[in-house]
Amino acid sequence: MTVTPPAAGERIRVLLADDDPHIRDAIGEIIADDVTLELVATATDAREAIALVARHKPDVALIDVRMPAGGGRQAARRMRDVSPGTAVVALSAASDRDSVVSMVEAGAVGYLVKGIPEQELIDGIHLAALHESALSTEVAGHVVGELSRKLGIERATEAVQERRAARIRRAVAGTGLDMVFQPIVHLRTGRRVGHEALARFAGTPPRPPDAWFREAADTGQLVALELRAVRAALAAVAEHRPDGLVTLNVSPETVATAALADVLQEPPWGRPDTVVLEITEHAPIADYAAAARSIDRLRALGVRLAVDDAGAGFASLAHVLKLAPDFIKLDMSITAQVDRDRAVRALTSALVGFARETDATIIAEGIETPRQLETLADIGVPCGQGFHLGRPGPLDA
Repeated sequence: MTVTPPAAGERIRVLLADDDPHIRDAIGEIIADDVTLELVATATDAREAIALVARHKPDVALIDVRMPAGGGRQAARRMRDVSPGTAVVALSAASDRDSVVSMVEAGAVGYLVKGIPEQELIDGIHLAALHESALSTEVAGHVVGELSRKLGIERATEAVQERRAARIRRAVAGTGLDMVFQPIVHLRTGRRVGHEALARFAGTPPRPPDAWFREAADTGQLVALELRAVRAALAAVAEHRPDGLVTLNVSPETVATAALADVLQEPPWGRPDTVVLEITEHAPIADYAAAARSIDRLRALGVRLAVDDAGAGFASLAHVLKLAPDFIKLDMSITAQVDRDRAVRALTSALVGFARETDATIIAEGIETPRQLETLADIGVPCGQGFHLGRPGPLDA
């Protein structure tokens, strides 16, 4: 915003807001006696002050820090919205650092202590009209140091946030994002029945994919990054045409968008009936009814649903019960113990029975040993994936 100071020869228009009538009278007289100033309105609380600033658009608003109906901090914030050209100067009987910093952070360009000499008050108003800092001498020293420290921290934080956001924007544009595919295998026959698409990101230092997606969520780009990963996965599948299903990891937030359905039908792909969407156990779902409606719209295209990480926590059971998935992916923490823990085997057996009753298919994740494979097959788990069955890699491998 470009601020235009009062023209030469024009009076500086001032609004005064203070709940103490004696203060209003004293400061009002100082302003009235100065030929360079004009008092356009007075207010007794924050609410009235905001309304009068919106009406009169004064050059400077002198506002009491502790006045009723919200105080000076709230008034300063609202005045920035209703009259961006008005310079706010805080008035207070106290010069404590926290009050000063709080008001300056709220948008005040100055902070004057009540009872200062008349000329210091007038000079402060003139500085504020130019949108320059107007601080009483008794508060200036420690406030400048504190504001500098806070400003340095804020700038450093903003710089870090911007670097994080820029890193995700590059990934959304496709820079440094690759897709690998891990085979999903029928445990009895060894036949490949599909592949899970997994995102991999280039960067120094290397970071796991979940760190990238957390950062995307923190910077408001989760949906954009997931859609980019889905497009990249489907492009590879369209090129190499592997047999079976392709499973794609997405958050409930992305499932709820209309854009996902569009991406699943884009050429050269256009075969949503071979897609399984995996919703992780760790992804919270606040409204299952809304999530189910979104999933039903995708199912109408032929898309199927998997609940990932089943058995890792309570949320996975809620996902299974509320969303009626076509596939239930057994968490690798269960797979890791299934060949040596009777309770884990009992849980796995119960999930197999549940899946059978609900027309779902169990897929065990994280199979790393022949013993785990044998135990899972004996329990009745039909499909699985893991390093023992095939590591993630490009489809052409």
